[in-house]
Amino acid sequence: MKSLKKQRRIQIIIAAAVALLLAAVLIGYGFRDGINLYRAPTQVMEEPPAPGEVFRLGGLVEADSLTRGQGETVSFSVTDGAHVIPVRFTGVLPDLFEEGQGMIGTGEMQGEVFVATEILAKHDENYMPREVADSLKEAGVYEVPGS
Repeated sequence: MKSLKKQRRIQIIIAAAVALLLAAVLIGYGFRDGINLYRAPTQVMEEPPAPGEVFRLGGLVEADSLTRGQGETVSFSVTDGAHVIPVRFTGVLPDLFEEGQGMIGTGEMQGEVFVATEILAKHDENYMPREVADSLKEAGVYEVPGS
């Protein structure tokens, strides 16, 4: 009788270990493309990303840098006050996207140009993504509104 209980306990432990391993593999598989690290233009210049690495680039859209190309292609520059990165995006920009405002784009570097697949813009007058505000504060360019 005791050996049967012992055998059953071992089976349950093995089944739980397999279930835990399977859960960990599924979580890892789900996150493989879902984790995009944020970088400011200064970080991109100091530590260039690996070829094909998808990441998020954020900063302020540089004044007078927005140019519209063929079709839905748009080019502009993003700055954190210290460095400037040219950006190319094909698609429809968010309604609140404009020069001098904060933005975050997801994409990859192709040569010296960041090619974005998605652009996010502020959602009201006072909002700036935390990562963008932090990187601009480090560069000494951004002050918190109301302070």
